[in-house]
Amino acid sequence: MTKSEKILKEALDLSPIERAELIEYLLSSFEFPARKEIDRLWAAEAEERIDAYEQGKIKSIPVKQVFEKLDRK
Repeated sequence: MTKSEKILKEALDLSPIERAELIEYLLSSFEFPARKEIDRLWAAEAEERIDAYEQGKIKSIPVKQVFEKLDRK
């Protein structure tokens, strides 16, 4: 088993939130030209979703339900 396979095996044992954090750490370790633009677009998307929620245009779902659904897949 290679080093990366061992790391992957351990990573898959993490909770969904821990895996998401790990992914963010790994992605942030790369520097590429479009990174700042992508971050800007994600921030804008997040703000739009917050505004829509606050205006009652969309409803929230408890994160526990979201991760339970993901775990079932």
